Amino acid sequence: TTVLRSLLSQLDADHYCTALIFNPSLSPTELLQTVTRELGVPTDTSNHPSALDALNLFLLRQNAEGRTVVLVIDEAQDLEAPVLEQIRLISNLETDTEKLIQIVLAGQPELVKILKRKGMRQLAQRITVRYDLQAMDFQDTVHYINHRLEVAGGKEGGAIFFRRSLKRIYRYSRGLPRLINAACDRALLAGYTRDKAKVTTRIASAGIKDMGW
Repeated sequence: TTVLRSLLSQLDADHYCTALIFNPSLSPTELLQTVTRELGVPTDTSNHPSALDALNLFLLRQNAEGRTVVLVIDEAQDLEAPVLEQIRLISNLETDTEKLIQIVLAGQPELVKILKRKGMRQLAQRITVRYDLQAMDFQDTVHYINHRLEVAGGKEGGAIFFRRSLKRIYRYSRGLPRLINAACDRALLAGYTRDKAKVTTRIASAGIKDMGW
């Protein structure tokens, strides 16, 4: 989600028209309504063919004005099969020479398994670029923690966390940002309650242990 928001913030409005959908628990009709609403497509009907036609006209207009339309769907592993079929229909909107809309599906590893199902063959064939975002290694984890502390107005990790405590957090989180955030938060809280200026391995372990509750 952080990567997606960073991506969208870098696409300027002069060349891109973007929409981000982060609630995948939608019906096919609701998805189409949400897409048209997020893109600002003028349509007064929820009728599928009419809404799809309105979206197509909007995409043609954006294309003529030199803008690329980008639809990003987060947590895509939670999309139901009928909704994925609706996405396939949207992806069919094109001219004789080019696609009118670029669609980004982002999700947990379960998304790959869904796309490998027999009924998903047509959609899977339309996906031309695939990327698996791996967990961070230890050095990246340290850089990430330092960055988060700096943004929060604090000192870098070396001034707050002992290196061994950083290694303890890395072993627990396996380089996954959400778990890094949670472990650091608890470790800082555990250090604060002990009136310590630096987080030791023991304090980090105590904070991680508290998360079990």
